[in-house]
Amino acid sequence: MSLQSLALIENWPVPTAAAAVVRADGTVLGTHGPVTHRFPLASVTKPLAAYAALVAYEEGAIELDEPAGPSGSTVRHLLAHTSGLAFDEHRVTSAPGERRLYSNAGFEVLGDHVAKATDIPFGEYARQAVLEPLGMASTTLDGSPAKDGVSTVDDLVRFAAEVQAPRLLDPRTVAAVMTVQYPGTKGVLPGYGHQNPNDWGLGFEIRDSKSPHWTGSSSSPRTFGHFGQSGTFLWIDPVAGAACVALTNRAFGAWAVEAWPVFTDAVLAELRG
Repeated sequence: MSLQSLALIENWPVPTAAAAVVRADGTVLGTHGPVTHRFPLASVTKPLAAYAALVAYEEGAIELDEPAGPSGSTVRHLLAHTSGLAFDEHRVTSAPGERRLYSNAGFEVLGDHVAKATDIPFGEYARQAVLEPLGMASTTLDGSPAKDGVSTVDDLVRFAAEVQAPRLLDPRTVAAVMTVQYPGTKGVLPGYGHQNPNDWGLGFEIRDSKSPHWTGSSSSPRTFGHFGQSGTFLWIDPVAGAACVALTNRAFGAWAVEAWPVFTDAVLAELRG
């Protein structure tokens, strides 16, 4: 089976794009574009970093509710963007758990915390904990765990299959990943403005009833994933039983706000059909 809807990326105003859809059992339902091309992930780095942090949690190196980051904040707060740290600077702007302040700084603090607990640089820990076991040989997580990852559609398909049918983590941990942390918390979804509530799990954004949103109008509320400012996204829709990865090399903007939901709805319609 090859999904015709993936060819819609041909119409995107981007220099290069690649996309794929994968089932929980690892069956790739379709691909389009250069799936081995390495793209900067921007914030699609965060789900990979979160997964590595959760491996550290299961190994007993860290606890989700131990102190990390600003006073009163925990590892869980950092993963759920409720530590109170500002977007891109290590400055506290609110009390932990009060608002959903999407924070690159929070993920950098998380990376430092895991590195200190494991005595391994975070990029190397992520390689050993996640990338190598999944065969993601073209992916690197050097630099900021918030935004400096580089990967391919081929590699992210492996990751998306893992999240749907976990082997590296206990399924109960992954259930927490896609469960709203600190329910009812409002905040800003970058590129889409204020959302009330602005629901997140552990390192993954949860769609719920957000509008506007970067997924489709037919995406189930249980859809979770992440998009990046480099024009990248990964969503997993448990109701559809599939995940979709799309990587480009054009910065997120009005073109993506317009193109991505149409694309996602076409993919979901074809999956249902």
